[in-house]
Amino acid sequence: MKKVRDTIIGIFVVGLIVAGVLWVYNNERNKIHRDLAKRISALSPRGGPPNTIEGLREAIALYETQIERNVQEGVQTGTYWKILAIRLADRGMHRDALEAFERAIYYHSEDPTLFYLTGESASVVAASTVGFSTNAGTEKEHYSRLAETSYLRAIHLDSGYVKPLLGLGILYTFEQNRPFEAIPHLERYRELSPNDIKGMFVLARAYYMTEDFQRAIDLYDKIISRSKDPKVKAEAQNNIAICRNMMYG
Repeated sequence: MKKVRDTIIGIFVVGLIVAGVLWVYNNERNKIHRDLAKRISALSPRGGPPNTIEGLREAIALYETQIERNVQEGVQTGTYWKILAIRLADRGMHRDALEAFERAIYYHSEDPTLFYLTGESASVVAASTVGFSTNAGTEKEHYSRLAETSYLRAIHLDSGYVKPLLGLGILYTFEQNRPFEAIPHLERYRELSPNDIKGMFVLARAYYMTEDFQRAIDLYDKIISRSKDPKVKAEAQNNIAICRNMMYG
């Protein structure tokens, strides 16, 4: 008899525990709905639809599954646009790629890779705008500015992301004739990628353009000492001769 009574008591206690857990869960769930409702209501004109916070809370609870599904679909849609944009860029279709990157950024607005790749495609489009249309100059300026702002946004989102640092350095040095502004980004790139030959060449060119010839020569010497490619060594040696000629006449 005692055993039966203990079993009944045990079941009753377990039931109370389960009920308590469910109460806490539902209470927290309702709190989430209530807080979200207040936030939406505060942000919306005249409180937003429905007219009351309680009505909005109930609507959120009713459509919570659909809301979550929409969020997941948005994330997936952004990923599809990103894949499409990268494939278009890989095939050299950079104008079409830019449209796809814009859509991808709509869904993933804090992805530094998307901004870097946008900068790359915009740079190509700007460089390839050679005057087929009457507004070619304006178009070239537009894409060049888009490349710059995209690289800067990528760097802002991830200061240790080396690719936009180099991309921006190349843009400033070779396309926009702004070597003084290129140098800090290229020096940062060298800090993060000290053995990259391409980065050394670009930075040396920026030094040359700002008449800092000795620093350019020092970099070309490093290229010669680190590269095993005869053509690379020959190019660096030729650039040293040019720098020395500028220094001494």
